[in-house]
Amino acid sequence: MTREIAVVAFGQTDHRRTSDELSEVEMLIPVLHDVLDRSGLKTGDIGFTCSGSTDYLAGRAFSFTMALDGVGAWPPISESHVEMDGAWALYEAWTKLLTGDADTALVYAFGKSSPGSVRDVLTRQLDPYYVAPLWPDSVALAALQAQALIDAGHADEPALAGVAARSRASAATNSHAQLSGSVPQGDYVVRPLRTGDCPPVGDGAAAVVLAAGDRARRLCARPAWIRGIDHRIEAHALGVRDLTDSPSTRLAAEKAGVFERPVDTAELYAPFTSQEVVLRRALRLDDRVTVNPSGGALAANPIMAAGLIRIGEAAARIHRGESDRALAHATSGPCLQQNLVALLEGDPR
Repeated sequence: MTREIAVVAFGQTDHRRTSDELSEVEMLIPVLHDVLDRSGLKTGDIGFTCSGSTDYLAGRAFSFTMALDGVGAWPPISESHVEMDGAWALYEAWTKLLTGDADTALVYAFGKSSPGSVRDVLTRQLDPYYVAPLWPDSVALAALQAQALIDAGHADEPALAGVAARSRASAATNSHAQLSGSVPQGDYVVRPLRTGDCPPVGDGAAAVVLAAGDRARRLCARPAWIRGIDHRIEAHALGVRDLTDSPSTRLAAEKAGVFERPVDTAELYAPFTSQEVVLRRALRLDDRVTVNPSGGALAANPIMAAGLIRIGEAAARIHRGESDRALAHATSGPCLQQNLVALLEGDPR
């Protein structure tokens, strides 16, 4: 890479079960103001703006254009949108900065899951001919993956409960989390997944500012340099995949340089406890790595923003000096179908 690019600021909402009184724009504006204030930039200083969201949650076409009211599209700005989690919007912005077309970028993502049934909405990601007509929802498919892990001897129900307990305990120090502290595992949702194994439904937004080279050093005392970032995809047909493994995550991590030397922190977008087991194995993470110190998606899962939040949380730990080399992961699609891995590092102390 010819340019060094870093995350210099990160902000997010307090994630809530419902935000009926707020539009997407009203939810976004405080986050955008916060992240710009943290970087010391004004809207006019941003060279490129990129967002991530989905029209399916809002139930209307081109819903992302309304969010531009929160950014300010006049005077005209250089702007793009990804119908995907905001982590992929960050990837596009990173590419833009690499070309030298801009020195700074604002990336934001938002999702309001509360108005409808997320489990039904996410079936639109499935193969439209063979799988979607059967209406297997996201929890049922995750349960298939969890049962495959149990059958293969890679996990059991107590181990999955331990993942949930650790995540919710970690979220106790995260003021933005929707759930934290001791949470009972609850009843089965779809065996073998119980309530505690599944993510909460909620609304939220997040934003980051990227900057290149010396500009990043001027904007942030300890920038989180993106040393590598890559994304890969599994086969669309679930029947041809080994649900106990994630080759696309492993390949993305390899291309991003994660395996060159150990990381100290990993923020994994694992909406279900069983998926953390899969990701830990694919990324070769042992007990020396601090996994999801923010609580992860089990503590707050704003659809379309949760992956960007994983990158932001990893970057924030570098900003605070709590991490030197961190991994961030984002996913989309059923059973970890699409995966993005970013490697972040701070300057030597």
